[in-house]
Amino acid sequence: MPRLAEQSSNVRSRELREADFDAWCALLGRSPQGGVYGRPEYLAALCEATGASFRIIGVFLNDQLVGGVPLYERRQRAGTIVANRTLLYYNGIVLDLPSRKFHSDETAQMQSVLAELERSLVGGGYAHVSLHNHSSLIDVRPFLVRGWQSSLSYTYVVSLTDMTRQWERVDQNLKRLIRRCERDGASYREDADFDALFRLHWQTHRRKGAPLYLPEAAFRRFFERLHACGLARLGHAVFHDKVVASQLMLVGPYPVSHTVCAGADEAYLKSGASAFLRWNAILSLHRDGYAANDLTDASLNPVTRFKSQLGGDLTPTLSVTRTDSLLFRVMGTAQHIRTGLQRLRRSQAREAA
Repeated sequence: MPRLAEQSSNVRSRELREADFDAWCALLGRSPQGGVYGRPEYLAALCEATGASFRIIGVFLNDQLVGGVPLYERRQRAGTIVANRTLLYYNGIVLDLPSRKFHSDETAQMQSVLAELERSLVGGGYAHVSLHNHSSLIDVRPFLVRGWQSSLSYTYVVSLTDMTRQWERVDQNLKRLIRRCERDGASYREDADFDALFRLHWQTHRRKGAPLYLPEAAFRRFFERLHACGLARLGHAVFHDKVVASQLMLVGPYPVSHTVCAGADEAYLKSGASAFLRWNAILSLHRDGYAANDLTDASLNPVTRFKSQLGGDLTPTLSVTRTDSLLFRVMGTAQHIRTGLQRLRRSQAREAA
């Protein structure tokens, strides 16, 4: 216990200033939890597109930056909330702690850093905080002991280190579709054709009732800002010079890439264009040195079944959540009821048709 008390006395947290951002980005590059979602330029582009704001809280051990959390903040009637959203799948804790000789000391060190981070978040006066953490962070006990709730979710992560082995894991039906597209003259290309992506994203929205990630003009600005600084790329499946499937990938100086948005032309759904696109995008990322591609979310639905057929690893992730606003709870319950009724009406409309 004295060791923990001694470490705690040397742990401090504060909001990072712009002058700290280089050190923060370096930490993102070293941490297993680091990645594109935590970069200031990524958060700035998303906030510009959505009207939100961001801060980054850093934790210092003996004046060395050893962790922190990027906070994407939105103002609501209930107060300011911190939570992830589409195009911000991970918004969780990032750690890069000094190595210690004994495992018990490493554990005590991590718990003292997490406890300081928890105190800083509670002191921020938020109505609601939800942090979706990377799969490598599993010890969140300093949050749970202070009354935070935890929840488990999943994503599929495709390894890009051995593509021969990865091809063996792809579902036989997807292999058949990919080969058929190749025989029929399909091609894969990457460019900055945002119009193609949004056209297919809009079609998917109308066809399935899936949410639009952003309004078109805002989405375009978001993509252009990220593409200009090397954090986003577009892949397309092309038939006879027509883009029939597109996907947006988040990249950067990290081993893991992220596929975050995709759409397909309704007239080509049975052609296998989406499977052809996904596989060729994976090959392109492999050639550029990425170790894995996170397919983003594995909720039980038809899209997730398609993701599973690509042979990725089902990967659990932990979220921690705290709500300090009664109004936020009431509004959340009302929204849950509205969403349920909307789904019921859509289901009844499909059955009537």
